[in-house]
Amino acid sequence: MKRRQCLNAGLLLGAISSLTAHGFPVERLDGGPRHRSPASVRTDSTGSLERLPLWPETPPGGGGPQGREDWSRTHALTNVVHPSLGLYRPARPNGAAVLIAAGGGYRQIELGKEAWPAAAWLNSLGITAFVLGYRLPGEGWNAGRLAPFQDAQRALRLIRAHAPRLGLDTTRIGVLGFSAGAHLLGMAATRPGWSTYAAHDPSDLLPADSALNLLVYPIVTLEAPYQHTRTAKVLLAGDDSSTDAAEWSVQTHVRSGNAPFFLAQAADDPISDPANSALLEQACLSHHVAVVRHLFPSGGHGFGMGRAGTATVTWPGLAATWMRQYGFV
Repeated sequence: MKRRQCLNAGLLLGAISSLTAHGFPVERLDGGPRHRSPASVRTDSTGSLERLPLWPETPPGGGGPQGREDWSRTHALTNVVHPSLGLYRPARPNGAAVLIAAGGGYRQIELGKEAWPAAAWLNSLGITAFVLGYRLPGEGWNAGRLAPFQDAQRALRLIRAHAPRLGLDTTRIGVLGFSAGAHLLGMAATRPGWSTYAAHDPSDLLPADSALNLLVYPIVTLEAPYQHTRTAKVLLAGDDSSTDAAEWSVQTHVRSGNAPFFLAQAADDPISDPANSALLEQACLSHHVAVVRHLFPSGGHGFGMGRAGTATVTWPGLAATWMRQYGFV
């Protein structure tokens, strides 16, 4: 056991020391607009935000959009020129970390509605939050539909690489995804050994798994009859064969040994049929993976941290209680 711990520590130290050498400066977001998200990103009044580029230079395969990031009025991100991690540190960190991926059907990333409020909530619990700015398949990346999944795996590895300087416990790294972001991180969580890109540097020798998986109104399955979502249209791109659809569905990759799942969804969700979370719950039960599922009577889709006037406002409290039993809170 000691030998394994020493080996893991060596890998971590080697990875973190290689970040600067491979072009990984840690940028404070106080520069021009290209390197600064809108002011409302600072939803946590205690922590400071840093931006960590995911790749040293060009992401795997190259290609992609040019110019500056585009932001909607609700702070949804498109034209993701530089995939990155936004780092939010709590006032009193407890050593746990969570990677957040907002949804948007793989056509945009709903940072303002989902990721930033979630980061503030996690910070309030003492958890260090990382917000993923992942590549969108339709923006000209040569990796195509693999691009966001490469980014998710790379992000989990970089969090481990940065763990020594941030005081993080590498056994307490979880994921929190919303809608298509839940599909993205659900695939990463259930397929930690999925080889989506060639190693760039020592950080890619680190694991890409998670210790806890929180998925909120998740897109889980791309199989019929649930192929009406933007996620299915983007990832299947017209090839809705049963084999391809199953390959890109989260529930088909659940295996014994996967980390526990927390699922939250509204029964009146018009985008992600509640069967999505039900299918994932059943897959977990079939493979003896710990899972809890909360199906609220109303709340629709995209309720973020909870929609006022509905029971969805209780999910953060339920999640905090659930995380406590696994040592995250």
